[in-house]
Amino acid sequence: MKPLLVFAVLATLGSTALASETVEWPDLIEPSVQVFDDPYRDLSYTEIEALKTIASARQALARGGLSDHQQSEFEEIARGANLRFLESGKNADWLIEQRWVVAERRQKAATTGNREVDGQVVSLSGYAIPAPPDPDGTSVAYLVPERGMCSHMPPPNANQMIKVRLTDAWQPRAVHEPVRLTGKLSISPTQEVVRIVDGPVEMNATFLMEVEHAETLADVKAKAGKSPDINAANALAQKLRASSAFSSTFQRVEP
Repeated sequence: MKPLLVFAVLATLGSTALASETVEWPDLIEPSVQVFDDPYRDLSYTEIEALKTIASARQALARGGLSDHQQSEFEEIARGANLRFLESGKNADWLIEQRWVVAERRQKAATTGNREVDGQVVSLSGYAIPAPPDPDGTSVAYLVPERGMCSHMPPPNANQMIKVRLTDAWQPRAVHEPVRLTGKLSISPTQEVVRIVDGPVEMNATFLMEVEHAETLADVKAKAGKSPDINAANALAQKLRASSAFSSTFQRVEP
């Protein structure tokens, strides 16, 4: 089944499962830390590489222990790269000084969870990745917004990953199994290394969900007793497509 239809039918079924708030992945992100001045955003690849060259040369000079030839060589490298920045009207020194400030802002944007969903019972569709059980024996998985994340694709930002503690009623049978989960969502950052398809992957999740209910494609087919209505699926998908987080996931299903 195509990704569009997967999410459409799960979302339709989930509306009647439990008294919960239906959320989408962008709702998990704290909006107040997303907009900030990032001077690196508009730099070209060549300019980024030049900054790296300057920083590396200056680090070598600061460490010392260089021969006179090496000293002159690194000084010339740093001076030449810096001059090219000055000619373009950009200040390499200031850009290098900003690197830790920008890194901190990017980190906050990628990891901070939206307090409005903290402690709420929510329903959310995604792809489940099996993980080792918690120390207390509770089954665990990770929910991500796109198929392939953490295996053939990089992991999502931490505030786009949920560690889910599961009941015995359902556990994912395969990596990236599509599912709609309902449960209490809390901001509770976790970090764990999980072996997936391509080897060990560091799973950094801002959120934790205690799952109360899970709906799979098998559940949809069992309850519907027939193929889901394609037009209804397309109508729902059109609404969801407005969310940038799903723009690369959904495809139109033709009747």
